[in-house]
Amino acid sequence: MSDVIQSNDFLPVLEAIAMPRIKNNIVTGFFAAVLLTATTAYAAGTPDVLKMRIGAGNPITGKSRSELCQGCHGENGVSVDDMAPILSGQYARYIAKQLRDFQTGARTHQIMSGVATTVNDAEVNEVAAFFASQKKMQGDGQGDNPVGKKLFLHGDASRKIPACEGCHGVNGKGLAPNIPNFPVIGGQHKEYLRTQLINWRSGERSNSPGGVMNKFAKPLKDDEIEALADYISGL
Repeated sequence: MSDVIQSNDFLPVLEAIAMPRIKNNIVTGFFAAVLLTATTAYAAGTPDVLKMRIGAGNPITGKSRSELCQGCHGENGVSVDDMAPILSGQYARYIAKQLRDFQTGARTHQIMSGVATTVNDAEVNEVAAFFASQKKMQGDGQGDNPVGKKLFLHGDASRKIPACEGCHGVNGKGLAPNIPNFPVIGGQHKEYLRTQLINWRSGERSNSPGGVMNKFAKPLKDDEIEALADYISGL
């Protein structure tokens, strides 16, 4: 069962209710009603949760704005390339932050650093909203690695490594829709997860709030990174 309203179902409705001549109170009420009809297909259960995940952007216009992104990240945010992260169901504010970090140089990538400069601030929000509105990423359940599972669920207090679940939520599906600093990671590509953990550990990537990911990844051994990537990708 899908955990989010499918774009083909609700995007035409959003277009209709976004007409400028409709009074704000009618728009708000109807929007909530439309989302409410699909809450049985959304794991978190309320329209407000979906609205918080989508954020300030417009997912309708975001779909067309994201055409360049779709070349690597997939039409609905599910990429085929293991090194291109899945964006489907990710927090819009998290996606937007990464794009802005690529724009400022806080995060660098040979492709993304250039692509990010092609969108303005409003377009960033729209692109992020579109991908956030899609079905949340889902693993194949094949990565039940005991070492990775133990670190994910319990961490290692002796080395000051917290449980990944504490920030990234149950099964890595996000802690809460209003806390976008800790992204959805459950079901992300294994190779991408492994590479990011290595980059956090080395300091090549350092754009997490307060540098927390650098601190947590630094004690990890190569086999533990492999185990975590294996386990998390299957969630």
